[in-house]
This record gives sequence, structure tokens and C-alpha cells, in this order.
Amino acid sequence: MNEIANINATGTEAETEDPMPHSIEAEQQLLGAILTNNDIYDRIAAIIKAEHFYDPVHARIFEVASARIARNNLASPVTLKTFLEDDEGLKELGGPAYLARLAGAAISAFAARDYAQMIYDMAIRRELIGLGNDITTRAQKADVALEPKEQIVEAEQALYKLSEQGKTDSGFVSFLKAVTEAVNVTNQAYERGGGMAGVSTGLTDLDKQLGGLHPSDLLILAGRPSMGKTSLATNIAFNVAKAYKKGLKSDGSEGAIDGGVVGFFSLEMSAEQLAARILAEASEISSHKIRQGDLTEGEFRRFVDAAKELEACPLFIDDTPALPISQLAARARRLKRTHGLDVLIIDYLQLCRGTSENRVNEIAEISMGMKAIAKELNIPVIALSQLSRQVESRDDKRPMLSDLRESGSIEQDADVVMFVFREEYYKEREKPGDHELERMAEWVEAMESLHGKAEVIVGKQRHGPIGTVDLSFEAQFTRFGNLAKSWQQPSDDSF
Repeated sequence: MNEIANINATGTEAETEDPMPHSIEAEQQLLGAILTNNDIYDRIAAIIKAEHFYDPVHARIFEVASARIARNNLASPVTLKTFLEDDEGLKELGGPAYLARLAGAAISAFAARDYAQMIYDMAIRRELIGLGNDITTRAQKADVALEPKEQIVEAEQALYKLSEQGKTDSGFVSFLKAVTEAVNVTNQAYERGGGMAGVSTGLTDLDKQLGGLHPSDLLILAGRPSMGKTSLATNIAFNVAKAYKKGLKSDGSEGAIDGGVVGFFSLEMSAEQLAARILAEASEISSHKIRQGDLTEGEFRRFVDAAKELEACPLFIDDTPALPISQLAARARRLKRTHGLDVLIIDYLQLCRGTSENRVNEIAEISMGMKAIAKELNIPVIALSQLSRQVESRDDKRPMLSDLRESGSIEQDADVVMFVFREEYYKEREKPGDHELERMAEWVEAMESLHGKAEVIVGKQRHGPIGTVDLSFEAQFTRFGNLAKSWQQPSDDSF
């Protein structure tokens, strides 16, 4: 008992001076139990992180111990001594001998989970107190530049972070923690056979180029009208939602282990029009026939069956027009909190609203806001974007980064910029007159080679190569698909 009294002396003194909720004794007991029996870490890892400890020295001890245990190395007073003997905070508590006292005073492993929960709850209460004080202070200030509505959005954002992550402000992250997270991401890719760490788009060649859709990435999908931007976005949304499977992830939390929950902000089309597009793809019935209602009995039955199958897909559509970027962020937060959210799609960026009256500054605010959503919610955000008309004036109509409207800010904030390009669309409009037989023959030959083909040009990728991905495109179903290569075609004698 004397040992416990000694190591608790500093904690008791601090508790009388500081009214913030904390328990030094609980932290000491939990750390002692982990250093005595590393298996305890697996029981509490999903509950508590280093930042939940009140004492910064305890936080550093936990961080080093958890990193060693995660690599299947022993975490004991002896092994941790090497990493912490120069720690100034630990020296004040008695140096490496403090680690031995922690292990010596540890109680039964049975209560470890309860102590972990207690430490976590107190950390949340401290964050709530700080957040409440901050909201009160800001509300009392009569700041002309900061409207009450903006304060509400900011408060909601901070509360969301607290409910999801157990903290309102992350601040600096140690290199050890960053390296551990990077290794976990690589491990996920390795376990999938080296394919990708992100969410699959359902399009094989696009997944190979991008490595899937990565959390915290902003992907811009741009193109001229009629190129198929919305079609590709709805195809990806449908593929991700259709593949959704829930289970335990590698970090022990519950969530999507395949596919994901998709949020779709349709600022241009209504929810019904968007649903009709997705149904056309799923039922393989022309979207024009669906709009006209000109269906055979067999097609209608197929249409209804596809609709029933899609009812279970976790795809959520918001078709509110001209949404301010702050409201868009707030709605995305609520969706993640209530139903989960793994991929967010916005159709399209220029239809969002910012606060600036200058259009260039407004677009910069919107693109920065979308990148902020991706990082805050830790999800990939796909934002569609229009291209300027200068594409049409060139002989080669393939888009470039400079073709993005207000390109500076969009290009800068995006992790990936992709362009949808269908040469067939432009070639179709170059049809010669019927009397020009030679030119007509060349045109027909060119149209046959381009028919049903599309390109996704990756013009920028922060973490990977740029290049062109060839896809198939079925206009009647507004559907993109994997394009079979010539060497993949079965030969006539392959029976």
C-alpha cells in the first residue's frame, strides 16, 4: 500500500488544485496492469487512446507501450526504459524506477476495462467543459464578422468531432502515432492482395490507377457537358453501396469492411431523376424508355425487381439546390452520425454557395471546405466540376488541368483530378455530307472504333501516377464499365 501512496502523491495534490475531471490513480493502475500483462491492451485498445490520459507522462508511456505491443514486442518496465529514460516529465516522477513502481502496484487485470472506461469518460467531460467555455466566450462577443448561424455550425462541428473521435482538437500528432497509422493502411492493402487500401469504385482499371478511394482525399471529377460526369458518379455510388458489408474493421471498430454507405448531394438533378439513372443501370433498361414509361411487361418486371434490390442499398440522396458549403458539411456530419458515411459525392462543385461575393474567392472557399469535410469525416469526397469552354476551341478536345473553371484553387486543394472524355461525342458531330463518300467511309470507320468507349484521364494524383484509364460506356443505360482488352477477348478456338 505504501508504494501506491507514494506514486499517488502527485496525483492527489493536482486533483485538489485542478477541478477538471481526472483520476491519476486510475491511469496508474491501468498502465501498471498493461506493463504487467500485455494481453490486457487488446481488451482496452478500442476504448482508450493516448490523448485520453490526463497526465502527459502517462500518455507518452501508453503511446510507446501500445506501439510495441502492436508490433508483437514486449512492453515492460525494462523494455520501455530505453525509449523513455530521457523523458523530462518521467524524470520528475523518479525516472525509469517509476515504471517499475507502476507495474509493482498494479491490481487485478479483471478491472482494467472499467479503469479504461473511467479514463475515457473523464477525458470526454474535460473536452465538453472546454468546448462549453469556448462556445460561451464566443457567443458573448459582439463580433460583426461572425454571425450566430456560423457559430452554431462551428459548435456542431466541434461536438461531432468529440462524439466521433473523443476529442475536439487534434493538434500535433507524434511521428510514432503517424507511422503506426501509415503501417495499418499499408497492411490493409497487403491483406487485400496488394490491390488497394481504399474503397473500390467497382471499375477494375480505375481502382488500379487510384488504389481505390482513400479516406480524407478530395477527388475532382471534371468534364464538359454530355461527357458523362454524373453518370460515372452515379455508377461509382451504386457500385460502392451495392457492395456494402458491415463488420469488424482491422482497428477493432465496427464499420464497412467492403463497399460503404454513400451520401450523394445532387444540386443539379432531383432525387427522382438520379434514382431513375441508377435504376436504368441496375435493370439494364434505357433511361429514355423509363422516362417515357414505354416498357414491355418483362422490362417493367425487371425494373421493379431492380428497385426492390436497391431498397436495401445504403445510398442517401440530398437534392437541396444551392446549398452553402457550411450547410453541406453539417448535413454530411449528421448523416455519418446517424447512418454512417464512407463516400460522399457532390454534383457539382460550382452549384455550391460560399460567403464571398467574389466568384474566384467563393470557389476557393468551396473547394477548401470540401477538402476539410474529407479530412474531418475521414472519408473520400468526390466533387464533380465543370470545365471552361476553351476545350471546344482546340483540335485535341482532351481536357487539361488548366481547363478547370477557377482552376487555381480547385487544382490546389484536390488530391486527385480526373477528366471524363468521350471522343465519340465530338466525332459524331463531325459527320460529313452524304455526297462526300470517301470522308463518310473514314468517318464510319472512326465511329466504329470509338463506339462505346470512354476515357478517364487522371491529370493529377498526389499519391500516385497520372495516366489514362479506358472504360466502356453504354449510353442507353448511362453506364460505365470495365473495358475488355484485345488480349482478354476469347479466341474462336478456345473451346
